[in-house]
Amino acid sequence: MARVLYLDAGGRPIRWINLQRAAYLYAKDQVLWDLGRFKTTLRGGYRSCGGRSMLSIAPVIAGRSIDRVGSRLRPALTNQSLFARDQYMCLYCGVSFSTSLLTRDHVMPVSRGGADSWENVVAACKGCNNRKGAMTPDEASMPLLAVPFTPNPYEAIMLQAHQILADQMEYLSAGFSDRRNWKSA
Repeated sequence: MARVLYLDAGGRPIRWINLQRAAYLYAKDQVLWDLGRFKTTLRGGYRSCGGRSMLSIAPVIAGRSIDRVGSRLRPALTNQSLFARDQYMCLYCGVSFSTSLLTRDHVMPVSRGGADSWENVVAACKGCNNRKGAMTPDEASMPLLAVPFTPNPYEAIMLQAHQILADQMEYLSAGFSDRRNWKSA
């Protein structure tokens, strides 16, 4: 397990942390609760009594504080997160592509006042993006296959991860919206 899902005391996802940070939080008694069937055991040095120190780290841990601001912030719009939100599929032709063959397309083109925001961008293959150009999907006769949206905090955390353990996905999926089939992402 390379990363631990860090939550606030209320159970809202805050960020991914590494094992060293999680170990620090456990050692400083800053973990309010944790969950997960499969824990990672960190082994330390040998004590003067001959025993070896060990610390078990759960894949999901909650800190002692409440995040009053983070859950209201909009997640950063990056190509990586956008492509993950759209499941690496062009939302015009419906074909899946590798990251190198996808582009960020503005539904309402920036040249016509469109914003660079979650609600106005979709993943598009280079061919569809070039074909659409500075037109709207209606003008280009290229209907969208899904409506663009801003991911909620649970979805945003999931989009940041390259690998998610089953315990972490089970926790996050409880907060997913029905705007996409996230469980198959």
